[in-house]
Amino acid sequence: MQVEQELLIALRRIIRAIDLHSKKLNRESGLTGPQLIILQTINALPEVTPKRLASEVTLSQGTVTVILDRLEARGLIQRVRSERDRRSYHLTLSETGRHLLDKAPPPLQDAFIERFSKLEQWEQTQILSSVQRLAVMMDAVDIDAAPMLEIGTIQAVPAEI
Repeated sequence: MQVEQELLIALRRIIRAIDLHSKKLNRESGLTGPQLIILQTINALPEVTPKRLASEVTLSQGTVTVILDRLEARGLIQRVRSERDRRSYHLTLSETGRHLLDKAPPPLQDAFIERFSKLEQWEQTQILSSVQRLAVMMDAVDIDAAPMLEIGTIQAVPAEI
């Protein structure tokens, strides 16, 4: 087998692993990866605002707002008006959201980060450089992405005509 074919197989395995984990997450909790990350972040940060949340999870405010709307409609989060500034609000988990978060499987990137961090620094740098090169070769450098392993659209992109 040629090295190019081996590389494509390895890439396909990575994509497939992400897809399988995403399906497991959705099946077991009814959440997507970004929804789970947002619930975890709301749980970890007291009185977090949507703006700070978007910054923490490195998604656009528009994307975060759409996800928050869905989570609120399911009764998993609450938007609470700020006592200091009535124009703003902060986010909290509802009891249902807290219970779901406790039962949800960990995001795939948690296991990846744990294993990656155990590598020597030179090996981490080598992998990062190689994957960044792959992104360039696949014309994927300008694609919006957050540091989460999830299949699907992270941010709506207008269709080009």
